[in-house]
This record gives sequence, structure tokens and C-alpha cells, in this order.
Amino acid sequence: MTHSPACSPRPSEPLPAIKPTALPHAGPNKSPVQRRLGSLLRGLGTLVLVLLLGIVGANLLVAASARGRLYSDVQAIPGRRVGMVLGTSKYTSQGRINAFYQNRIDAAAALYRAGKVDYLILSGDNSTTHYDEPSTMRADLLALGIPKEHLRRDYAGFRTLDSVVRAQKVFGQNKYTVISQPFHNERAIYLARSRGQDVIGFNAADVGGAGGRRVQLREYLARVAAVMDVVLGVQPRFLGDPEPIE
Repeated sequence: MTHSPACSPRPSEPLPAIKPTALPHAGPNKSPVQRRLGSLLRGLGTLVLVLLLGIVGANLLVAASARGRLYSDVQAIPGRRVGMVLGTSKYTSQGRINAFYQNRIDAAAALYRAGKVDYLILSGDNSTTHYDEPSTMRADLLALGIPKEHLRRDYAGFRTLDSVVRAQKVFGQNKYTVISQPFHNERAIYLARSRGQDVIGFNAADVGGAGGRRVQLREYLARVAAVMDVVLGVQPRFLGDPEPIE
């Protein structure tokens, strides 16, 4: 039997190269309006973040400045010759007695009766002839038996900054007790200490309810403004002639 010669294997041929094909885009290109909108949203997000950090930072700075300087017990607070009551409106927009105001008056009277202050500066807004916070406070403290000779009115306490600077520049006080609600005392102490004053705070009773919460929310922005006042070296609206408490 004859055999067919064995077939020799053919050399393998290279496969043809495959050209890569571009994948389609996930979506259409953004229009100029969409790109501008995206940039605007990113900018707004950055701005909100900066504002939040500013609010948190200002709140921490103000609170730290007042740490160890606030008192709620009339027996525990050190005596100071002068106390300063920070003014506010006696009446709410509904015509009721403002609890913030009444609690400050009660706290000031308690502090005086306990012999922890000898004089009270009544610092508030008297920007018009029809609105006079210092005289209103004076009338109510007189009614509580505080002698008029120990009450001094500060008619240009338009802002907390004005009150603490005028306590120093007008009434000659660098070491005194500020009287208001705790959140307000913290801010006043921060502003006073930024001016080199040695100030402590006596806490009037705080106020709850919706009205109290609104005031507390506004306080966050007030603290940012206070820090900016210190950074920018803002001065009171009005100083006037010295009236030192001897």
C-alpha cells in the first residue's frame, strides 16, 4: 500500500489589526447656558460654605472670650462698683411687656440690692424723642426702690459696641458688670475685652418660646457682625463729653 506523503503544517498567518472605535458620549455636550448654571451653582455652594464657617467660627470665638466670666447666682458673682444694663424695647410689637426687658430690670435690681454694684449705667437707644430706652429703664428701677443718684443714663447705646465703648470713654469704666441675657452678655464681653476692658456678666433669665428662638437665631449673625466690628475697628456712632462715675 502506498501512503500519501504527510502534509507539512502551514505557518500561521497574523490576524488583521483591529482599529479601536471611539465610544459614544454618555450624553450630548452641555450648552453654554448649562455650563454657566453649573458654575453659578458651584459658586453659590462655596459661598454658603464660607458663610457657615464664618458663623460657626464667630460663635466659637465670642463664647470662648466669655468663658468663666458669666454668673447667674447673685451670691456668687464678684462685686464691681458699676453695672451696665443693656437696653431693649419694653414692649413687644403686640403691645405686651417684653420678657427680655423685664428680666434685665429684675436682674439689675437684684444685683444692686445684694450690694454687688453701687451704680447702674442704663445704656440704650434714644434716637428719637418718642423712643427712650434709658429713661424707661430708669423709671422702672426707681419704682423698684433703686435711688436715682445711683442710676446713670447712656442715651447713645445704639448698639452693644456703642454701649461698651461709651462705658469706657464716657463713663470712665474699664472694670464693670454687664447685665443682660447670657447670649447677649457673651457678645458684650467679647467686644469689651477687645477694647482692653475687664468685664464680667450677670445673666438675666432667658426667654423661651418662638420669640426667644427668633432672638437666638439672630444672635448668630450678630456675632459675625461683632467680630467684623473688631476686625475693622468700627467706632461708636456718637461719643460726646466725658461723664465719669467717680
